[in-house]
Amino acid sequence: MNRYSTYTLKKHIPLMTALSLLPGLAYIGLAWLHGIVMPALGWYGLMLLVSLWGWFLYKGYKPEQMNTADLKSWYTRLMVFFYIIFALWSLIFILYANETESKMHYIAIFTQLGAAVVASAILIADKRLFLPVLAILMLPLVVYFSLIGEWYGYVLAIFSMILWGVLFYASDNSYQMLQKNYYQAQHDALTGLFNRRYFVDYMDQLIKRVHYSNKFAYILLIDLDYFKTINDTLGHEIGDKVLIEVASRIKEFCGSNHVISRLGGDEFTIVSEEFEYREHCREISYTFAQKLLQRLKEPYLIDRHHLYLSASIGVNGIGRTSSEARHFIKEADIAMYEAKAQGRDGIIVFNEALAKRVEYHLELERKLYFALEHNEIDLRYQPQMNQDRQLVGCEVLVRWKNDKFGFIPPSEFIGIAEKTGLIIELGQYIIEEAFKTLKRWEEQGIVLEQFSVNLSVRQFFHVDFLGQVEALVEKYLTEDTRKKVIFEVTETIMIEDMYKIIAIMNKLRRIGIAFSMDDFGTGYSSLSSLRQMPIEELKIDRSFVNHINKYESDRLMISTILAMAKIFNLTTVAEGVESEEQFKFLKSKGCEVFQGFYFSKALEQKAFETFYLNNREQHHFEIGE
Repeated sequence: MNRYSTYTLKKHIPLMTALSLLPGLAYIGLAWLHGIVMPALGWYGLMLLVSLWGWFLYKGYKPEQMNTADLKSWYTRLMVFFYIIFALWSLIFILYANETESKMHYIAIFTQLGAAVVASAILIADKRLFLPVLAILMLPLVVYFSLIGEWYGYVLAIFSMILWGVLFYASDNSYQMLQKNYYQAQHDALTGLFNRRYFVDYMDQLIKRVHYSNKFAYILLIDLDYFKTINDTLGHEIGDKVLIEVASRIKEFCGSNHVISRLGGDEFTIVSEEFEYREHCREISYTFAQKLLQRLKEPYLIDRHHLYLSASIGVNGIGRTSSEARHFIKEADIAMYEAKAQGRDGIIVFNEALAKRVEYHLELERKLYFALEHNEIDLRYQPQMNQDRQLVGCEVLVRWKNDKFGFIPPSEFIGIAEKTGLIIELGQYIIEEAFKTLKRWEEQGIVLEQFSVNLSVRQFFHVDFLGQVEALVEKYLTEDTRKKVIFEVTETIMIEDMYKIIAIMNKLRRIGIAFSMDDFGTGYSSLSSLRQMPIEELKIDRSFVNHINKYESDRLMISTILAMAKIFNLTTVAEGVESEEQFKFLKSKGCEVFQGFYFSKALEQKAFETFYLNNREQHHFEIGE
């Protein structure tokens, strides 16, 4: 039994009822004309009762209120309905097959052949129906012709058997084609699991069913970690074989109590059976996800490659709330991405706290689309000091003030901007406003040695990035000021196409712009990549500076970074300097530039200008002394 067979045959109940009752009236009329109406009336009465039962079956099909056992029971009754209604046509044939004097036997033969053709046409959705029903209809004809006792009777019997075979052949071919089309429409070609289309349809039915029955179920959304690396390094053929093996493990682990599908790529979903109690469902779902994750993490041997995979799993409950499948899938997807954000190789269950956090980020996303239009984006400038505490530069930082949420830190909205692509427009705005400020300061006599602007990886690889920067440099900066600009990139850029990165950086360096490696020591850098990257500066991440007084390992890390920078002839900048002790330690190890609250927070333009003048006056005063 599948949903296509069930739905198709259910639609044929009214059709079969009409094809039985209307010709049945003609039978009664013809029988009455020849004075043999009683058998027809008795037969028609039975047909009415069966048709009424069929109508109740038709109206009783409510998949949203029926579990798997109910559906199977309903389908069994449906099959019995078709068996009986076609058996009644064989009964009327038997009743009137010997009425040769009134010629009613011709009508009986014709209607029997017609019933066989109808059966072969409308019952092709299920082989368990059309195969027995054709036998019920054609076997009486073969026997009838064989019992005539004349040569033509045997010929007609043979022809009937041939027709029987032809009808079966046609029905079977149609059945095979329908099953193939149904399978292809509902299954993933690579793994043989159900596909997204089937999964969403099934979820819609399940949601209605659990809502009606006050039961619960759960959905797991599984995404393989770093699967792209396998495709990129070993090829898509190996990647496909990995997906097939993953699908096989999931099927083996789940057994027959779950519906499993591949949504696409390396994403899989699992929907459970139904549970009576919410807490039981929740406990089972998490335990089930843990055991499944362990199964998926067992080593893979694919074409002599030993591979080790992990997965991020989002879990979501389905129960007493009426909604759409995409709603629950989206929530499971949110939980899965939360698992990835927390380091991958884990399980997160969707809950209200996570929902509120996601809702907040969605609201931020909607507001961010209009932030530039509403002039809500502003720049701040954090002073950078040398070893003599003299102001030598600044880092340009972005701030967003919204009427509803107030000041929103970059740590919250920059990630959203990168995810949505708004970082391209936002990044261009930041660069242009920063260049305007640098030009204004040069005109006011505010001279800095360096002027740092942060770049997003996504912004860096945008197709128009080079052209936009070149145009802004030409518009706002002189030959002298452009040499003070430093673009800061994070270590995450190193997981991209290294050759493309270097090519873009070198083109920008030719127009005078330098590069700094921000947050150094926290991610992807290596000595080889550091040697290849055309950078002039390293920025020590604040996480190391914060713990100078606490961890010897962080002091050693900072010493190592500063020593490496000296080897590669790179300027060093320490972020997050908040105390005299931190400043003295960094200075003693050779760090050249410092920024942090110890010197100043990030300042608005006017405040920075005042800070610059005060610092210069103080520095001149100290020199004078």
